[in-house]
Amino acid sequence: MKINELKERDRIKQPLFVVGLVNGTSNSGQAYLSLTLQDNSGTIEAKLWDVKDDLAKRLKVGHIVEIEADVIKYKTSLQLKLQSIEIVNPKNYQLSDFVITSSISKDVLIEKTNQYIESITNEVLSKLVKSYFNEVGSDYYTYPAAAKNHHEFIGGLATHTLEMLDTATFLCKQYPYLDKDLLISGVLLHDIGKIEEYKSPMIVEYSTVGKLLGHISIAQAKLYEIAKSHNLENTEETLLLRHMILSHHGQYEYGSPVLPMIAEAEALNLIDNLSARMTMFEKHLQTVDKGEFSSRVFSLEGRSVYRHQEEFEE
Repeated sequence: MKINELKERDRIKQPLFVVGLVNGTSNSGQAYLSLTLQDNSGTIEAKLWDVKDDLAKRLKVGHIVEIEADVIKYKTSLQLKLQSIEIVNPKNYQLSDFVITSSISKDVLIEKTNQYIESITNEVLSKLVKSYFNEVGSDYYTYPAAAKNHHEFIGGLATHTLEMLDTATFLCKQYPYLDKDLLISGVLLHDIGKIEEYKSPMIVEYSTVGKLLGHISIAQAKLYEIAKSHNLENTEETLLLRHMILSHHGQYEYGSPVLPMIAEAEALNLIDNLSARMTMFEKHLQTVDKGEFSSRVFSLEGRSVYRHQEEFEE
């Protein structure tokens, strides 16, 4: 039974993939494990109580486990109450059964992304963007856009960016004073540092470089290096594109070392936020029945998401 098919009071016994793991202690001093488990249809939270020390030490993110569990509802969301869990040999399973991928095929992501890259007419911006994409290669189409919250799946980076590119194109029609080449270039490169920030596409853990530098610093430094290799480091296009990468989180407290100071950088921040937040709404709406609220969503300021009764048609 797939995760997206589970219902309250089901009892299941099946393999799942560990994508999140926290060791905890209850108020009574009882050790427990809080896990995020995944198959190729979705993820679900799980709790295991009265954990043995040897299991707590052996169990890691990236393991495939055979679990037996009851499906319960906790604060309006389904959760697994684990009765047993066993680490199994991954060679006996198909990895594709546990991997969540983009709803857009890789071929389509490549085709549409390349169309946007080729649409850049400014020679400096075109050279910078094409050179960076040549450096990262096919990894761009496999990495996620985030470790959690939004587009946290294989191909998530390219999917998130493509959503943003389509929105950026619309904004340029609404606000013709925006430099389309600059905005498209900023969208294409804003999160590309995440390829170095994460260890791998499937196990979304931060690399040493990612922890020490972060994707914003990684990308703008790499862009400067590329620009210098083409003797373009002192051009205004390079300066503005570096600024867009550095400012795309929009606020100091969200990790941007500078605030957006050009209209295209402001637009980039808004487009980025829109794509992320609408995807978070979509994801959490899928966890609740019509007429119900989700549990509180930390990434949406602790709000609960309501799924209305009617699925309105166009």
